[in-house]
Amino acid sequence: MTILTWIILASFLGGILSVIAAALFALNARSQYLGGLVSYAIGALLGAVFLDILPEAIELSPNPATVSATVLLGILLFFTLEKVLIWRHCHHDHCEVHEPHEHSEHSEHDHGRSGTMVIVGDTFHNFVDGIIIAAAFLADVNLGIVTALAIIAHEIPQEVGDFAILLHSGYSKLRAFQMNLISSFATLVGGVLGYFVLQDMQALVPTLLALAASSMIYVAVADLIPGLHKRTQMRDTVQQVVLICAGISTIALVSVVMG
Repeated sequence: MTILTWIILASFLGGILSVIAAALFALNARSQYLGGLVSYAIGALLGAVFLDILPEAIELSPNPATVSATVLLGILLFFTLEKVLIWRHCHHDHCEVHEPHEHSEHSEHDHGRSGTMVIVGDTFHNFVDGIIIAAAFLADVNLGIVTALAIIAHEIPQEVGDFAILLHSGYSKLRAFQMNLISSFATLVGGVLGYFVLQDMQALVPTLLALAASSMIYVAVADLIPGLHKRTQMRDTVQQVVLICAGISTIALVSVVMG
């Protein structure tokens, strides 16, 4: 297959599969499995970053120190962006962005305000994911596949949260699914656009890979891992470690098979 075909397939299937999987969790009350999925996603994200994305970025860059500096800058950037989003969403002493399940059943609908913001934010996020997938495939097909798998893995828990906020905002289950599905096509748009733009700007690929790495590190460490600490029993801890290792192992296995 051509690189463009890989990008289109990865972007299209990634968006569709993550929304369908998230819908199964969010709309069928299978939330007991979500904690395990989050642990697995953390492993997939960190595995993709440290086993594939960063090594490739360093190999393509004439200056490895620049890659490290870009990752550091990216983490700071994503922290700042998340702060801005929280300021926009949160009022008084509660934040429905990070506590969708807590407020969805006990709060009155907010007439779609937070739901609209979530869709706008998610669409932009998906668009950036598409560009990251394109950059990864332009660097190496194996890297593209691993990156797409890691993005799908972490998109599912995020989409579950989005579903919860949309339902809380007054959307019907069908409407919430439709909105998330439409938003997912932004990944395809970002992927195709990234392919054509980055074709003539190969020098940007290492920088984009470094930013992709910082995004994944930030999501795993700042957004997903804190939630795992709420479950403190030894059995839960062992399960989390095993599933994180399973996520890392999946990425490593795909790298070996595709490599």
